Amino acid sequence: MGPRVQLPPEIQLAQRLAGNEQVTRDRAVRRLRKYIVARTQRPAGGFTHDELLKVWKGLFYCMWMQDKPLLQEELSRTISQLMHAFRSTEAQLLFLQTFWQTMNREWTGIDRLRLDKFYMLMRMVLNESLTALKTRGWEERQTDQLLELLMTEILHPDSQAPNGVKSHFIEIFLEELTKVGADQLTAEQNLRFIDPFCRIAAQTEDSLVLHNITRGIFETIVEQAPFAIEDLMKELEEKEEMEEGDEEMSEGEEQEREQAVPVKKPPKGSVRGVEPDVDEEQAEDDEDSTGPVLQFDYEAVANRLFEVASHQSTPSQNRKRLYKVIRKLQDLAEGLFPEDDVPEKAYRSLQEGRRERKAKKRLRKSRLQNKTGKGGKEDPPDLSSGSEGTRKRRPGAAADPAAPQEQPRDRGRRGARMRRRRPRVGAKVKVADGRGPETKTQRPLESRK
Repeated sequence: MGPRVQLPPEIQLAQRLAGNEQVTRDRAVRRLRKYIVARTQRPAGGFTHDELLKVWKGLFYCMWMQDKPLLQEELSRTISQLMHAFRSTEAQLLFLQTFWQTMNREWTGIDRLRLDKFYMLMRMVLNESLTALKTRGWEERQTDQLLELLMTEILHPDSQAPNGVKSHFIEIFLEELTKVGADQLTAEQNLRFIDPFCRIAAQTEDSLVLHNITRGIFETIVEQAPFAIEDLMKELEEKEEMEEGDEEMSEGEEQEREQAVPVKKPPKGSVRGVEPDVDEEQAEDDEDSTGPVLQFDYEAVANRLFEVASHQSTPSQNRKRLYKVIRKLQDLAEGLFPEDDVPEKAYRSLQEGRRERKAKKRLRKSRLQNKTGKGGKEDPPDLSSGSEGTRKRRPGAAADPAAPQEQPRDRGRRGARMRRRRPRVGAKVKVADGRGPETKTQRPLESRK
């Protein structure tokens, strides 16, 4: 027998990644990561396009063989994070390019029981590619390179991507971009991310791609507009509160120097304890609030869409579909919300509710400042006057916060000695609906006539 031919390390790793035993596959994934780090550190290191295609074929079947949802999620995260093992941006882009080419090639052979795991793998790979951009500060050149790669391999008319890959990519793009960069990206940067979708929507001859881009990108932006405006207003309110808090802190420090008296929390059941705390209102606001939303300049998006849709080479069906979206974006730029999606009245009520809550907080602060004297002591309530707070006090509430236990015991003893007054026979009873219940001490209303 002749000498045994030594296979390249990429093929050996691919064979182990597609092994039947899970232990063998997990060990091969760890060894692959070390191999990538060691090879990319060499001066003449790096992978060729064919070598990475072989690696991704092994990773594809490693995912194919994995059972159990939790283990599939863990494996998807491990595979997607292999991109960060590459040192240079060019190597990372080549790794992503071979991934999407592998998905396009193998997609038609995936049965419906295995689709979910590969949907998840595509989502995590896209998330990690956007995370790599985030670590580099969202540089424009690298952003354009990533977008060009994605459009070329997935949405370009000459690409070999099946409809399933195209539809899922369009569906998850804004979701993953929101997760990664909603707190950092500006409206101008977000327009750069959706600009390739504008060009493809205007030029594509595939009605399915046009529908998915219109529905998954542009109409999603329109639907999220109220939440984006709410998020922006919340940021402005937080800035105002921080400025007001700084002013109050400066005033509070001067008062503390003069008074040097700690403020005690009012006892439960007291007049001051009737009103809800600020933390409770904040918790209610947090329950109603949504997650982060991407910010867009709707007028700029509408202008960009009109620019590409009004071109002579744009098909008529594409132009008609995009003009509908442009009108919605122009209405948003003018402050008008579409009635079928988000009524303007609902947005107004949301804003009025926020103003009321803010007014209540200011009123509560002013009340506390009025009740607190110069010496830091609370003025005792006037028990002789028939004020609203005195009338609404519960039977067990203390009038003086300094002695919350004495008065409820006295009231409890007096209440035990008092007898209930029985109503006289034939006494008039106030009836809400015109019919009163018959009791032993009351006559029916009919018998009084």
